[in-house]
Amino acid sequence: MKTLLLATCKCAVPLVAGLLLGACSSGPKPPDWQVEAKGSMERSVAAYMEGNSRVETAELVRARSQLSRTGRADLLATAELLHCASRVASLVFEPCAGFEGLRGDATQAQRAYADYLRGQVAAESIPLLPPVQRAAAAGDAGALTGMADPLSQLVAAGVLLQTGRASPPVIAQAIDTASSQGWRRPLLAWLGVQALRAEQGGNAEEAARLRRRMAITQGSGLNVKGSP
Repeated sequence: MKTLLLATCKCAVPLVAGLLLGACSSGPKPPDWQVEAKGSMERSVAAYMEGNSRVETAELVRARSQLSRTGRADLLATAELLHCASRVASLVFEPCAGFEGLRGDATQAQRAYADYLRGQVAAESIPLLPPVQRAAAAGDAGALTGMADPLSQLVAAGVLLQTGRASPPVIAQAIDTASSQGWRRPLLAWLGVQALRAEQGGNAEEAARLRRRMAITQGSGLNVKGSP
């Protein structure tokens, strides 16, 4: 597979590039369906992370429509995996229903990635994962160190949390990453995890601070009456 969903000179979503072979190869201009599907998936993920469900759903429908024109289950499977990866990054742990309907025609690497997103990848399947995710799949809590792509960082952190291996530094880094990107949905999720741990540890003051930060993230912690 040399020309897939992200067949452009520059991959804007490295996580997807890791799922696809030859995703960033140079060469002839990609067909319109590729360009449009790529753009729609990027916008869909961005809208979800920002908390805009309406735009996210509309763009996902467009991407699915473009990819279905090819008659290729593997391309649709990639879109569904990216869709589900954004959920894991935001600590929404549920079956990847869109992918499961395509599992029988998906590649072995795609099936391994779907299992990874659920924290259930087999040890022998770890080499099939995108290189950036292999350490997290093996349970390495330091896996986020050196990851340049923010979505990849949050996905790895989400998997570590699912498997009970998310250390305080992992949670702190996930919060910093989501905050720096302005991704409201995962930021709220990770702040909630940190606040809960503070409460369970008896640190009421820290928990209250985190709850205030969550309120600001939601927009409900602002008390702006206008300029003087």
